[in-house]
Amino acid sequence: MFRTVLVANRGEVAVRVARAARELGIRTVGVCSEADRGASWTRRFDEMVCVGPAASRESYLRLERIVQAALQTGASAIHPGWGFLAENARFAALCEQHGVTFVGPTPRTIEVMGLKTPAKRAMRAAGLTVIPGSDGPVGDVSEAVRAADAAGYPVILKAEAGGGGRGMRLCADSAAVRAAFPQAAAEAASAFGNGAVYVEKYLTGGRHIEVQVLGDRYGRAVHLYERDCSVQRNHQKLIEESPSPALSPAERNALGARAAAACAAIGYRNAGTVEFLRAPDGALYFLEMNTRLQVEHPVTEMVTGIDIVKEQLGLAANRPLSMRQEDVVVRGHAIEVRVNAEDPTQGFRPSPGVLERFEIPTDKGPGRVRVETHVEAGDEVTPHYDSLIAKVIAHGDTRDAAIQTLLATLAAAHIEGVATTIPLHLAVLASPEFRSGTYDTRAIPGWRATAAR
Repeated sequence: MFRTVLVANRGEVAVRVARAARELGIRTVGVCSEADRGASWTRRFDEMVCVGPAASRESYLRLERIVQAALQTGASAIHPGWGFLAENARFAALCEQHGVTFVGPTPRTIEVMGLKTPAKRAMRAAGLTVIPGSDGPVGDVSEAVRAADAAGYPVILKAEAGGGGRGMRLCADSAAVRAAFPQAAAEAASAFGNGAVYVEKYLTGGRHIEVQVLGDRYGRAVHLYERDCSVQRNHQKLIEESPSPALSPAERNALGARAAAACAAIGYRNAGTVEFLRAPDGALYFLEMNTRLQVEHPVTEMVTGIDIVKEQLGLAANRPLSMRQEDVVVRGHAIEVRVNAEDPTQGFRPSPGVLERFEIPTDKGPGRVRVETHVEAGDEVTPHYDSLIAKVIAHGDTRDAAIQTLLATLAAAHIEGVATTIPLHLAVLASPEFRSGTYDTRAIPGWRATAAR
């Protein structure tokens, strides 16, 4: 195992990775920007290196500075967390070139899975079904219209190199495709440095379901079952749960087995997530693969008892998988909400400021609660970075017990100084649609459409 690991990230994920490393007896090095210097989360590391100004492009995204920090502090591995450089193939390759282990898959795997068309081709060859659409990026508006006509409306334009809703446009007819194509391409180019766009049939009323996988360098892969991430706003996840209320036990086992087999077929290493869209008729289509740790990974940890970050570190150190598929058992139900410093009643407007009070209890309801956060009272939520300030995960013997525990926990939370998304989560969790498990990606259950979109 590694003696020293550098965490190339900030905030909540940096704290999460550092905790796992520390429990394994690994020394930790953190990096921070000038804006984060002195923040309470930076005290969770054995050593801290400032890598640049507040702007991410001058600090957390400066891959050469991150690698240099690892070399100077004696770190033999770098864990990228999520976001920033986590899915940057060039960064993973630079680590390798300097003899530093990148905690994640190979640069080649990141490169292939980072572009939607090569990813779909690889997973189709590995046995997964993909959504109908163009066979790769379309060259111009006319080609986009032809592909949309062939797939059948509605369709969605998507950025070849992106995600998170950027570069995406929903189109009901050919006129909409003609109007949206230049907008989608321009947004994709601005967000990802790649303006390529492809066409995909839009499945109305679908469920977003993802499978957590782990793979080792010896050709083995296992799945840790699925998470349902269908409560979204503008393709950004708000609430995640496991197991999915949309799947039967037979569907759950079959989906996990297919995902694990596909990952073994492409030689996938470390942790990853295979994302699917479940159509109203029950068909499951491959969407994409995230070649990193997911924000919502604690949901899986709560129902399986497996520490995914510790597994990542072991796999990166060339250890074989510590489990067989039959060892992975789901117990109970877990639900996670993302508490962001945003005002959901004002179109989710960011709410930076000083946390005058920050209290989230862990002893409410019939189940157990886990809070993942990097902040405390007195900390400043800056406008420079992601607005996530905490994740609250509830586990219960049943789905209803998990919901009740989460409702009681959020109702008793006291966060002052910034607006948060807690009112939205309370509304969703109490809604008949969510309680029945019949929601989909089209709307936020229990929340006013005007405020949600």
